[in-house]
Amino acid sequence: MIRVTELRKRFGNSEILKGISFDVPPQSVLGVIGASGSGKSTLLRCLNGLETISGGTVECDGVRLEANLSHAEYRKRVKDLRLKVGTVFQHFYLFPHLSVVGNIIEAPVHVLHTPKKTAETEAKELLEAVGMTHAARRYPGSLSGGEQQRVAIARALAMHPALLLLDEPTSALDPRRINSLRALLRTFVDRGHTMIIISHSMGFLEGVSDNILFMEGGIAVEFGPTDKVMNSPQDARTKDFLLSADSTD
Repeated sequence: MIRVTELRKRFGNSEILKGISFDVPPQSVLGVIGASGSGKSTLLRCLNGLETISGGTVECDGVRLEANLSHAEYRKRVKDLRLKVGTVFQHFYLFPHLSVVGNIIEAPVHVLHTPKKTAETEAKELLEAVGMTHAARRYPGSLSGGEQQRVAIARALAMHPALLLLDEPTSALDPRRINSLRALLRTFVDRGHTMIIISHSMGFLEGVSDNILFMEGGIAVEFGPTDKVMNSPQDARTKDFLLSADSTD
């Protein structure tokens, strides 16, 4: 279970997140929507420990971040949290000097201390799962954007995260690749993974998410089952956003 309670984040005098609360059940997908500046990316960075929270709590698989912890204890818990949370960033950040397999085994070998042979075996299994077996010995610079994305997903999953965060995963994909990604992610959910996905693509989220969180101005305006939020939103702000998204999608 992923539980976020009254989460707040301030930068100086500006409060970016204003008391966000939601739960993500195991083996499910939460889609996060909202206009630019609504706080979506800040939320993601708080969930993986890249930003220090200013109030409230974040709980993931037994690790709990609280704003009132000492600096040393907070950093310790962030270190523990990062063993539970994997992130696929919008720009992937693959290591250009490592092969595809090298990228995938880097963290398991050096962070989890997995034997190299074991890590390589698992990397090949993950590459097969994401349809990238053919690229095992290639380098990121020779891959397309969609191929790099699949490698980035495999790299994140190699750490066996309790939660996988994805930031705008469809931004560089054509419609055919978007459908393929949707099917791929649902496969991993069926295998037991839990995900939070930030996306501007309503169609993509409708096909992959179990629940939707709509944010505006750092507030959780609406949260609920995907079909209900997308087709019968209760808040006027959600309705307006979805209408504008439909006109530009």
